[in-house]
Amino acid sequence: MSHGVEEVPLTLEGEAPKTLGVLDQGALWANLGVSLLGFSGALLLLDPLGNAPLTLAAALVATVVGSLIGTAMVGLSAIPGTRTGKPAMVLLRGLFGARISYVPTLLNIIQMIGWGAFELWVIAKGAGAIFPSVPYQVWVLVAGVLTAALTVWPLGSIRLLRRYVTVGVIVAMVWFAVFFLREAPSPEGGSWTAFPAAVDYVIALSVSWVPMAADFARHSRSGRAAFTGVVGGYTLAQVACLGLGVYAVALAGADGVLADATSVFTPFVAVPLGALFFGILVLRETDQSFANVYSTTMSLQNLMPRVDRRILSTAIGVVTVVIALFADVNSYGVFLGVIGAVFVPMFAVLAVDYFVLRRGEGWNTAEDAPSRWSMLVPWALGFAAYWLTTSTPTFPQWDALWTGVREALGFVRQSWMNGALGGALVAALVTLLIGLIQRSRAARR
Repeated sequence: MSHGVEEVPLTLEGEAPKTLGVLDQGALWANLGVSLLGFSGALLLLDPLGNAPLTLAAALVATVVGSLIGTAMVGLSAIPGTRTGKPAMVLLRGLFGARISYVPTLLNIIQMIGWGAFELWVIAKGAGAIFPSVPYQVWVLVAGVLTAALTVWPLGSIRLLRRYVTVGVIVAMVWFAVFFLREAPSPEGGSWTAFPAAVDYVIALSVSWVPMAADFARHSRSGRAAFTGVVGGYTLAQVACLGLGVYAVALAGADGVLADATSVFTPFVAVPLGALFFGILVLRETDQSFANVYSTTMSLQNLMPRVDRRILSTAIGVVTVVIALFADVNSYGVFLGVIGAVFVPMFAVLAVDYFVLRRGEGWNTAEDAPSRWSMLVPWALGFAAYWLTTSTPTFPQWDALWTGVREALGFVRQSWMNGALGGALVAALVTLLIGLIQRSRAARR
């Protein structure tokens, strides 16, 4: 990561260099698709409702379907960043206006800091599984320092992933797959009842990256390279990660993983040379924390466009370290559901407005971009549609609220309904309707 290599400008006033090809994007997203949290997350994939386990075939199909839908959303959200050279939250100035864009920006800052803390927690727990005598706090600090260093030279970090880390991850995943497929019992029984909820869960895993895709795609040489890198790299990696996680959970015991998510690491360390290859995956996990801290920095620059990103990254790194020292991951699945409900419909509004209604023209990302209050309507309706159609449980009080709304509306949720698709479809149709009405009024004038 040489200082002589062209890097991300320090403020939003600088021009974004276009240096990332399809291999750079593919390597970045493939590494983001493999997560230590994803291994224990296979438990949520297998039984998203908590009372209706899926068959192995249903879980694997849900993984593929959910990954393709989610990564297509992420890939499409990356293209405007390539065309405009602007980070994700700055792009929202064109959708909502500058001032209203601060609302999703703040939401993104909250979720990305949360994800960053999650990642430092899992890195420390993973390292602790290899070196149990080293205190958890030490690993959090080490991971935090490494994360901050990567965010100082983000484009150099992506090149480093492509040249070295990706190869090590592939070898490690293949190594574990050989032993797990031979030793782990395949899940037996189950049904397809919870299939829509499982697809929702996988989509949420993918779509959580929608609010930061443009942060990296703005440096892509083309929109095609960005889209291909996201969909190809992330889909393959996430399917492999969750598939491997299914067998890791079987080896560790579902009850044990439910009680302690980090117990899923034990089978990895137990195989021959497991500590070495699992160490590669633990080290690679820093690209997750790096991506989250960097995206938080880009989001903050939407609010403070002339502040040096290195200062922001350092401050965010300190905050995530502090949170990670006291993190509670018991609400991980709920966290994903909330993210999906907020950002899936927002993506649908952006996609229809950018690609269909305005076809990328007149997208105002200036600091004084006028407010577009009408775009809040499809976003809000899409958010409501998500909760009306999803079967994924969250907090009891929240679930009871939406049960009451369904009853008041006389709406009966069908078993085939999917929250992510329901929210996206409603948001997209309402956006299209509003756009056509506005065009008709403009034509009459």
